[in-house]
Amino acid sequence: MLRPGGRGLLLGLAAAAAAAVAARLVGWWGPRAGSRLFTPGELARHRGGPGEPGLYLALLGRVYDVSSGRRHYEPGAPYSGFAGRDASRAFVTGDYSEAGLVDDVSDLSLSEMLTLQNWLSFYEKNYKFVGRVIGRFYGKDGLPTSELAQVEAMIPKGLEANKQELEEKKKFPPCNTEWSSARGSRFWCSQSSGGVSRDWTGVPRKLYKPGAKEPHCVCVRTTGPPSDPAPDNPTHRNRGDLDHPNVEEYTGCPPLATTCSFPL
Repeated sequence: MLRPGGRGLLLGLAAAAAAAVAARLVGWWGPRAGSRLFTPGELARHRGGPGEPGLYLALLGRVYDVSSGRRHYEPGAPYSGFAGRDASRAFVTGDYSEAGLVDDVSDLSLSEMLTLQNWLSFYEKNYKFVGRVIGRFYGKDGLPTSELAQVEAMIPKGLEANKQELEEKKKFPPCNTEWSSARGSRFWCSQSSGGVSRDWTGVPRKLYKPGAKEPHCVCVRTTGPPSDPAPDNPTHRNRGDLDHPNVEEYTGCPPLATTCSFPL
């Protein structure tokens, strides 16, 4: 549970984290002494096969020596398709076909860009950076391209969207759910449903998110002031978020029941 001042602290920490990520990205993508430029053909000769000069892979145009993880990337290993190329897209999609092992990330979502940033952190921490590959993300001069600038701009936006999603999840934690062919569906709330620990239980409600095709089940506070009080109306009816305009009761479920069952 957030204590008084806790939400401001959380937002402050999130802003600090975003600033730290931005600073780290500048260090990653800016010039670095001793790094090498690879053409795609040169990089392709580093797949770890017999007689080849090394075992490298690229992520967002940055080349890493993954020889220390040879069992994962060498020919015949589970992730051998990543070796000798920039397959940034597959780190998110899991498509390890030749069509999927490509560097085009132009249509990825903000959350998927954050996943790429997490992978970049992993390789920076665990493997040696050796250079950049000329192509989509770096030019022949070794400088970032406009496509890399677009990726860089999306990551802070993804962090902000992620922060807002966490705040929304704290306000409306997902329900516990189960389904069986014998009993049908059941939704219920507890003080840890949806992975959100709190000091209230709540009741199941449909939450309609703008742009979403279908509602999903969330747990809604039943007492206290609303999470988003009207600035011109400081009084409240001690109903928590039950009157929120985006939530709706489940037909056939008692309004204050913590469990809603829907037999087949």
